[in-house]
Amino acid sequence: MAPTDETGQAAQQSPASGTTPPAPPPVGGAGANGRMPRWLPRAMVLALALVAVFQLGSWAFHQLTGLLINILIAFFLALAIEPAVSWMASRGMRRGLATFVVFIGVMIVSAGFVTLLGSVLADQIIKLIEGFPAYLDSVIHWINTHFRTDLKRVDIQEGVLRSDWLRNYVQNSATGVLAVSAQVIGGLFQLLTIALFSFYFAADGPRLRRAICSVLPPARQAEVLRAWEIAVNKTGGYIYSRGLMALISGVAHFVLLQVLDVPYAPVLAVWVGLVSQFIPTIGTYLAGALPMLIAFTVDPWYALWVLVFVVIYQQFENYVLQPKLTSKTVDIHPAVAFGSVIAGTALLGAVGALIAIPAIATLQAFLGAYVKRYDVTDDPRVHGHRRRGEGPGLLTRARGLWARRPTAERPGDGGSGKRSS
Repeated sequence: MAPTDETGQAAQQSPASGTTPPAPPPVGGAGANGRMPRWLPRAMVLALALVAVFQLGSWAFHQLTGLLINILIAFFLALAIEPAVSWMASRGMRRGLATFVVFIGVMIVSAGFVTLLGSVLADQIIKLIEGFPAYLDSVIHWINTHFRTDLKRVDIQEGVLRSDWLRNYVQNSATGVLAVSAQVIGGLFQLLTIALFSFYFAADGPRLRRAICSVLPPARQAEVLRAWEIAVNKTGGYIYSRGLMALISGVAHFVLLQVLDVPYAPVLAVWVGLVSQFIPTIGTYLAGALPMLIAFTVDPWYALWVLVFVVIYQQFENYVLQPKLTSKTVDIHPAVAFGSVIAGTALLGAVGALIAIPAIATLQAFLGAYVKRYDVTDDPRVHGHRRRGEGPGLLTRARGLWARRPTAERPGDGGSGKRSS
């Protein structure tokens, strides 16, 4: 048996002289020289690109917020006039011409209303300016009589004309003319933008629907067209029901103002009808303020009569007229309508308040088409009251309670505690 050399075995197992042992594998995929992974630069570039795209999109969204709101208003206006345009188109009129006719009618009515209201306000302002000296003399006379002073109108006018606040007010008004002019021009451009988009949405409604449906499968196309039809019905129904209620309200207030011999009764009636119906929540109070003010110039008692009539008519409209007219158009709960107006105002301001109710009505109708409903149980807790004929009546229960009372408490027993025979 050959002798074993432990030193030789160790030498064979050890690497050759002058060589280094292999390095351990790199951690995290780094190269042999400690370089970063190949995917890391790409990931950093992709992350920076996503951040840049998000910042650019956020900036563009904030810059285009006004345009997007105008397009949203135009879309709802197009939905509102869609029934009228479709009716004319079904009678053989070209859709573009029908849209133009509807727009001309709306513009004529709006311009006539603004012109009449402006003439009323201008006339009242002129009368107020002409009668201001006499009103000021009466106030000065009342102050001199009750407080034993010696005020004169000439001294008050000179003091006002020479005051610093009047000079500052005139200077600020002069510098603010350009700002007001810019706001007016911006408002006109905004109205033109809304009108233009509304015209295109209404005139090219079928083409727009075809363009949307062309990128969707047939099942989705049916859902989109159904949602569009619901939106048209709800928005148009809301506008037309409000218009009918505005007509009834205007006629009722015209009769009252004519009986009281309040000037400008037709214009004030139109004002009350439109403002009370198309400005949610506070429209009634804004609408009644102007007739009350003009009635007060005739007789203070007339203003009180107008206030009483406005309150009574508002209750009649809320509980009798409105449920009957809107039951088939925008049948939503008053609390839901009020909450939607508040939410719309918080999101989009006055525009959101105007389109909140038809938007919620459309959403409610669309969701209701896909929600499965069941028959409601006859439980009294569901109906809120016991149905007639179920359970003992009030008189029967009272007799039962009387029969279960102790005999000592019954009158006529003399406190004997014995039941009478």
